[in-house]
Amino acid sequence: MDSGMKRNFLIALNCLLLALGDTGGPITSRLYFRHGGHRNWLSSFLETAGFPVLLIPLSLSYLNRRRQSRQSLVSDSAPILLITPRLFLACICLGFLTGVDDFLYAYGLSFLPVSTSVILLSTHLAFTAFFAFLIVRQRFTAFSINAIALLTTGAVMLGLHISSDRPEGVTDRQYYLGFFLIIATAALYGLVLPLIELTYRKSGKEITYTLVMEMQVVMAAAATVFCLVGMVINKDFQAIREEAKNYGLGEVKYYVVLTWCAIFWQFFFLGTVGVIFCVNTLLAAVIVAVFIPVTEILGVIFLHEKFSSEKGVALVLALWGLASYLYGERKKNKKINESLIDHA
Repeated sequence: MDSGMKRNFLIALNCLLLALGDTGGPITSRLYFRHGGHRNWLSSFLETAGFPVLLIPLSLSYLNRRRQSRQSLVSDSAPILLITPRLFLACICLGFLTGVDDFLYAYGLSFLPVSTSVILLSTHLAFTAFFAFLIVRQRFTAFSINAIALLTTGAVMLGLHISSDRPEGVTDRQYYLGFFLIIATAALYGLVLPLIELTYRKSGKEITYTLVMEMQVVMAAAATVFCLVGMVINKDFQAIREEAKNYGLGEVKYYVVLTWCAIFWQFFFLGTVGVIFCVNTLLAAVIVAVFIPVTEILGVIFLHEKFSSEKGVALVLALWGLASYLYGERKKNKKINESLIDHA
């Protein structure tokens, strides 16, 4: 397989993983809560607990580096790890923030339909634009401001029409708590993304796919440990067996749901890292945007959620805002590339 075919294969594979994770992760997480799951720390733990699967491609990458160093007759053997101590510490801090974000998301999703949560999570673009302006000095554009306005309008519309959207057994207070927890999730995620970009800039190393995966493993491990401590304090391990026995779909399917939840979320993180490295952040954002309505439809089909007219309008506003943001980013990148060509 030549380099061009190999790159196209990697792009297609990572796009598929991102698509599966972006739809399957929220659906399986909500499925856990819908049929009797109540452990928020357990649900948040599953979002990053599948990180050991990344050790497989990392091991293959090390073996490849080792083979290449032997063939080139280099005296220094290939390093086992590319990540530096400074990057390692930075990733641990980012991982703890990710763990907090996972818990906020799991707690909020326990009270909200998945079709509502995905629309609210799309507001992370507004928070990303704001924090990117503060942290990495990324300027606001007319397109990003328009996106912020549209996403905010859609979120407010959902907040004002809870009667047709609230799941059975969820009180108004719990619904609003879930609403603001998902908004907080989007805000914290919007903070983490510019911090990751800042980490890349300050690393002083060439950012390769292998290094990105090593950073992802450290962040995911830190987030998993954070949620694991929460599970121990909340005595989740003692409650899992009893919860499985009383699960609405049966004890066996309880563990099947948990397993697929961890798999789908790892697909999401691995696919995101792969798409960003193989192509760019813009394509990753486009895939996430494209699959918002797909997740909505899956929520209606598999979770029997209602799709109200207000939710439909909010979805249109969210997609409009995402399209505006992505078009602005594409236009900005095109202008930067043209400027680089002119100076070449």
